[in-house]
Amino acid sequence: MPENKKTRTIDNNYVHLQPQATDIERIVLGALMIDKDAFSVVSEILRPETFYEPRNQKIYKAIQSLSIEENPIDIMTVTEQLKKQGDLDSVGGPAYILELSSHVASSANIEYHAKILAQKSLARQLISFASVIETKAFDETVDVDELMQEAEGSLFELSQKNMRQDYTQIDPVVKQAVEILQKAAANKGGLTGLPTGYTKLDDYTSGWQKSDLVIIAGRPAMGKTSFALSLAKNIAVDYNEPIAFFSLEMNNVQLVNRLISNVCEIEGKKILNGQLDDEEWSRLDKKVGRLQTAPIYIDDTPGMSIFELRTKARRLVREKGVKIIMIDYLQLMNASGARFGSRQEEVSTISRSLKGLAKELDIPVLALSQLNRTVEGREGPEGKRPQLSDLRESGAIEQDADMVLFVHRPEYYRIFTDEKGNDLHGKAQIIIAKHRKGGTGDVLLEFRGEFTRFDNPNESYRSPVAGGEIIGSKMNGDDAPLPPPPIDTVVPF
Repeated sequence: MPENKKTRTIDNNYVHLQPQATDIERIVLGALMIDKDAFSVVSEILRPETFYEPRNQKIYKAIQSLSIEENPIDIMTVTEQLKKQGDLDSVGGPAYILELSSHVASSANIEYHAKILAQKSLARQLISFASVIETKAFDETVDVDELMQEAEGSLFELSQKNMRQDYTQIDPVVKQAVEILQKAAANKGGLTGLPTGYTKLDDYTSGWQKSDLVIIAGRPAMGKTSFALSLAKNIAVDYNEPIAFFSLEMNNVQLVNRLISNVCEIEGKKILNGQLDDEEWSRLDKKVGRLQTAPIYIDDTPGMSIFELRTKARRLVREKGVKIIMIDYLQLMNASGARFGSRQEEVSTISRSLKGLAKELDIPVLALSQLNRTVEGREGPEGKRPQLSDLRESGAIEQDADMVLFVHRPEYYRIFTDEKGNDLHGKAQIIIAKHRKGGTGDVLLEFRGEFTRFDNPNESYRSPVAGGEIIGSKMNGDDAPLPPPPIDTVVPF
């Protein structure tokens, strides 16, 4: 059946033909039917909807079905498959199938042609997206904020659907892995990632690793935000590494107040009411400068969407050289206005997107997460210990995370000794419940709630920033001079 030229549609909004390349569509389909290996070349580039002509969509769908069933692809098998689907007459019968293959000599340029079709398809999708948003924007009954969320969601979904990662030959990857190994060997501490500032935690993790999604979870009052801020302080203030902190729960002043309490060792309630004594004012003047010059970038946008986070994160990495991202906390995000059957589906999309962001930017992403109430109903010391199944909307989070840490303070549940008889007063357990690249276990830290701060137990240290300023005891916060640790414990980045 000859092509009906009048079937081409015109977009009246733009007075243009929709982006299309129907001649190339026929060449691609013809090549697929004369070369049995051609489909494997284009299968990741093309989908039925990539084709502009409806009948070409049906033919490609038939070819796709044959490949899935591991059947040969040629003129006869495609014709039979279309007959089985009930589409043979609507595509123009056997004559059109024969015509497609008769004008193609080889499949030599099929990948190049397939990429052209993919670009045309993406252009049509963008036109459709813009047209829908434009129409709704003219509608005065539509809430603009909701439209923004919908636009973000649709565009993010479009970009995810059209994202394609090419394969890499192993040689450069091996070289990169050996370089990381050599760097670790040169450093006796064994750190290959960003240091956490906690000796035992670094022993387990070798630092926060590039492209990792790390979930830090806990029940309310366990101190997970304090732990995240302590990590932020260690990384940005002590190691001078740029960090982005996205706070969906607290505003930027509340967040900075807690950092001031942490760095200057002034009780949080005094920072709120301003009732500092002379010694505390002196300590504030002396230490707050270290916080002011720290490369910490705070964003306190409430209800941030994953699309918005992704856009801001890219800019911070590009413009500020940010090495790690923290999010407080995951369940307060939304999946860009897209519609989901349940909150669990939405959290799954958020979790998957955060892992994708970590891989794309090649930096660690640390996201705080709530635990459900199951732990409160369990009895005994071990019953109060959080488990992976306690993660709220846990399935996808547990699956996507490279590492899951629980912040657990047994004394909150009036448990004051562990199974080894260790005193747990003023202590917090950082439970490494999942670790894709290493072992699991517990790290015991000092918890100083009045300063919203976690410290190494019974350790003192010198700041690794230029000049090696004395920080003081990590136990009591005094400013007595202390000997520096070996220089090889500091990893340059």
